[in-house]
Amino acid sequence: MERIASFTVDHDVLTPGLYLSRRDGSVTTFDLRFKKPNTGDLLSNAEMHSVEHIIATLLRNSAEKDAVIYFGPMGCQTGFYFLFDGAQLTDAQAIALLQRVFADAAVYSGPMPGQRAKECGNYINLDVTRARECCAFYAGVIAAWNVEKLIYPET
Repeated sequence: MERIASFTVDHDVLTPGLYLSRRDGSVTTFDLRFKKPNTGDLLSNAEMHSVEHIIATLLRNSAEKDAVIYFGPMGCQTGFYFLFDGAQLTDAQAIALLQRVFADAAVYSGPMPGQRAKECGNYINLDVTRARECCAFYAGVIAAWNVEKLIYPET
């Protein structure tokens, strides 16, 4: 069986950042890496879920919302995938969008989007404060990110 592309990334050298994972036609996938897996310092389920709710909401309410295809957590709990239409957004524009959205989420003061039972099947573990903290961390990581930094680190 062929190894999928994401399993070829060397997680021993991977650091928090923003990486180009793949391109499938006009769909571009960015890998938003928060934590290095081998440190044991992973995002908790509540942190992953909370960041997902706020960032997905902000992305889908942005001026660029028509280019947003998907934002969601990695199964390994080390980050998120952001899929966007590369015909509508360049990589540089997508980076700028993520920088803006994470900076906004770091100071978000509204109610947690989708925190009612009828809106989310696991609404109990959502926490605005934890989401803000995680988003503030990541906003700092990607504040000066650019297209040249989208490449995974070499072994």
